[in-house]
Amino acid sequence: MEQQEEQFFTDSRKKVEEYVQDRLLLVRLQLTEKVANLSALAFSTLLILILSFLVLLFVSTMAGFLLGHLTGNLYIGFGIVTGIYLLALVLAIVLRKKILDKLIMNTIIRILFDKTEDKENDTDSTK
Repeated sequence: MEQQEEQFFTDSRKKVEEYVQDRLLLVRLQLTEKVANLSALAFSTLLILILSFLVLLFVSTMAGFLLGHLTGNLYIGFGIVTGIYLLALVLAIVLRKKILDKLIMNTIIRILFDKTEDKENDTDSTK
């Protein structure tokens, strides 16, 4: 009887150790997936920002020359474009906390917890 109890506890201990190891592996795999998703988002966002900057640069140059031609003075044309960008900068600074920070935080939270929502929805639908 005593030997059976020892065997039971030995087997139970092995099962608990295997379970803990499996859970740790699962957590590492989930963390790796989250980091990969965030990295992909950061890279694609950076690429889009660089390309958008180049488009904006050339469109701004075209607008500066066009406004310079219309006003008869290149300084005034490029000054108008600069004024538009200064206005956009001030708006971005003022609205940063309200809009931009929340957008970035919500995107990161969505990426980190998207699989958790799927699992909870699957669990709820099976009940």
